[in-house]
Amino acid sequence: MGCRILQIGFISVLVFITSVLRAEEPGGEKFLWVDTLKSVDIQGFRERGREWLQERDGLVLLAGKKTELIRLDDLGANTVQNQSRQLFGKAPGISVWESDGSGMQIGVGSRGLSPNRSWEFNVRQNGYDIAADPFGYPEAYYNPPSEAVESITLVRGAAGLQYGPQFGGLLDYRIRQAPADRKLFVESRQSGGSYGLWSSFNALGGTVGRLSYYAFYHHRQADGWREHSRYRSDVLYGSIGYRISEKWKTSFSYTRSTNRLQQAGGLTDAQFAADARQSLRARNWFSAPWNIFTGSLQYDPDSMTSLQLSVNGLIAERNSVGFVSSVTVADTVNPATGSYAPRQVDRDFYTNFGLELRGLRRYHWLGREHVLSAGLRYFRGNTRRDQRGQGTTGTGADFAITNSNGRFPRSLEFGSGNLAAFVENVFHLGQRWSLSPGLRLEQVRSEGEGRYAFNSDGSESRMQPLEQERTFLLAGLGASYKLPGEWSLYGNWSQAYRPVLFSDLTPPATTDVVDPDLRDARGHSAELGIRGKWLDRLRADVSVYTMTYGDRIGNLSRTNADGSSYLYRTNLGTSLHRGLEAYVEVNPLRFLNHRTRVELTLWNSLALMKATYGDFPLASPVNGTSNLDGKRVEYAPALVHRWGASFLLGDFRAELQYSYTGKVYADAGNTELPNANGQAGVIPAWTVWDASAGYTWKERYELKVNLSNLFDDRYFTRRSGGYPGPGLLPGEARTLIVTVGMKL
Repeated sequence: MGCRILQIGFISVLVFITSVLRAEEPGGEKFLWVDTLKSVDIQGFRERGREWLQERDGLVLLAGKKTELIRLDDLGANTVQNQSRQLFGKAPGISVWESDGSGMQIGVGSRGLSPNRSWEFNVRQNGYDIAADPFGYPEAYYNPPSEAVESITLVRGAAGLQYGPQFGGLLDYRIRQAPADRKLFVESRQSGGSYGLWSSFNALGGTVGRLSYYAFYHHRQADGWREHSRYRSDVLYGSIGYRISEKWKTSFSYTRSTNRLQQAGGLTDAQFAADARQSLRARNWFSAPWNIFTGSLQYDPDSMTSLQLSVNGLIAERNSVGFVSSVTVADTVNPATGSYAPRQVDRDFYTNFGLELRGLRRYHWLGREHVLSAGLRYFRGNTRRDQRGQGTTGTGADFAITNSNGRFPRSLEFGSGNLAAFVENVFHLGQRWSLSPGLRLEQVRSEGEGRYAFNSDGSESRMQPLEQERTFLLAGLGASYKLPGEWSLYGNWSQAYRPVLFSDLTPPATTDVVDPDLRDARGHSAELGIRGKWLDRLRADVSVYTMTYGDRIGNLSRTNADGSSYLYRTNLGTSLHRGLEAYVEVNPLRFLNHRTRVELTLWNSLALMKATYGDFPLASPVNGTSNLDGKRVEYAPALVHRWGASFLLGDFRAELQYSYTGKVYADAGNTELPNANGQAGVIPAWTVWDASAGYTWKERYELKVNLSNLFDDRYFTRRSGGYPGPGLLPGEARTLIVTVGMKL
């Protein structure tokens, strides 16, 4: 039945595409709509880094949705280190993890969802997936260097209809593009800073006739504030676009990222209090080579219609080697052998391919223009997971294994597949109202097989081969109402899902059992808000939301016929997330003189949230409770508050930002007192100030100074049970960065 529904969905989209192609046939009736526009007076409002997207963004419909467009050139943020609390400072409710000072892996979450490598978001670059596997392992081990990013797009919970999985919505990094009016453009930014930091960003681009091109190379290295935390990162990107004709255009891009990061490891609470800079792990290393290939072909038969075919591929790895015992166990030389203990090696290999066909059609009906968007998606991913290999006794970044048989004890193969069809339509009902219903049909396939471990006799403990396929329908409805002036109301309700992860299919022990009917997490979210601006003086976006996250996965304790117990991993419970998100920006000097050359912008980003579990039984009691009912969701702060000020006079700009995140729990049992190894316990509220100043001369030369963690506060945002700890992971100390730049 599910396959039949999916076929009907595909046929419906193909009918739409066929009608688009037929619309261009000779003899087709043409419509010319003429209207007389009233003259208006235009007053400029200089955006200060945060906007919201319009009803249409390319071929994507966003009517009635909460959106944010963050323009990095208008921020004073520390883009050299990808400082997430500054990059997302004007996006209310974004919580961050700061696992290390490298900024290689941005970890952000929204509305009480985990910031773990942004895995609750559908993370993309230029609209293409960049996570390890969006369906089985949606962790983003790569994110582009912020100096190369023109803007960041955020679409909250209602993004599922257009983009598919994840409750957090869409997070899309948009790389800078070739200038359309220059044959050659060159940009170079060189930065130096505290703790041996050196960063070099170099780019060129241009447009020659119908051909456009853009490329950048980014290198960054540092010794790190903490001991044993040096790193090196290199990213190469190239894109080329060609306008075949007035109606056809194509583009291709390639991204290559390589890095090497020494992991300082975690600390206990006592060690953090004594010296947050110390490290007890000198032999832990991480590397994640990442390759992304993309291509697109767009056809615009007329001004009302667009079709786009996009393809993307990913070939990547995740490699780690280190001494992974609890931080309470010292990593020292064994006097008997004269060497360190062998380290553990874990390696993942990812190969993905995706294809997406989108169409957008503007049409007139009952005297109004409406917009239809539809599309098809195909995805296939493969992950090979080799774990628990015996590494060398050395200290360098060596990912070779020394097992006697030359094989990893655990070696698993996972596959994921997806077919999807979606359709969404914006109906304009009168001058002010719009309504946007949508449907998305998903077919998801998960596969797994391989070896859990070697038994004592050398035989293999095998994973029960897994083949799981499910088909389901997602629905959503959005609405917006234009208020007088430049204000509007918006609201939406939509369903969401999160596929079963590969880690959910991998039991920690060979005696554990995974439910063969394990279901994807399912739920829904709703938003209601108001946004707009008043002249060049005030901007605001205030909304409330509710989200239900159902079918969360956990463990139950069961008993075998022989009386032995085992853990049974299955769908157990639900969490409920509710809150308020508010952003207000005001330019007080404009109230006194709207022609002033001095610009002072004050902004406030506030999020209040309550995220708690419903009925959620546990296999083993935690803090004396056997059910999480009423407990706060881990890493869900009740308050995230950021505010700032920016001062602009001619070519000089200075900014100050305050960031506060309320206390969170590192575990679902809401453990207050930290345990001995620092992996469980409360994470106290933390406050950090950041400042920057910059001067641009003749629009070509730039000098910028960033001072992160202005008052050198000690704080931490995460307790880790494994990589890159274990233990609590201190935030970075005060860091000074000086940047000189040139554009030619």
